[in-house]
Amino acid sequence: MALFGKKNEKATACCCKGNCDPESMAKAESAKTEGASVKVLGSGCTKCNQLEAATKAALLQLGMDSSIDHVTDFAQIAAYGVMTTPALVVDGKVVSYGKVLKTDEVVKILQKIRG
Repeated sequence: MALFGKKNEKATACCCKGNCDPESMAKAESAKTEGASVKVLGSGCTKCNQLEAATKAALLQLGMDSSIDHVTDFAQIAAYGVMTTPALVVDGKVVSYGKVLKTDEVVKILQKIRG
């Protein structure tokens, strides 16, 4: 029954408001493995940029390749299972999400993962 002209609308539980199709999901999955092996996931806000700067500093401190992908596409972020940004991904594995890490914290994570 529609009261006051209100229509029944189905709510979608999708991350992209129902615009998911097999092609876009496959594209998001393949993007997880392409590019740099260190990624910052986030919309490009101040906290995301702080995490990216701390990660760059940590990579330089350790003498590792300092190329970082900054992923801002929410379909790709959701493909990692991340719902709280900023997030840090190293070698395809989410190692931190929902907080800005300091440079020394990133150094410890990179040393643990990459030896």
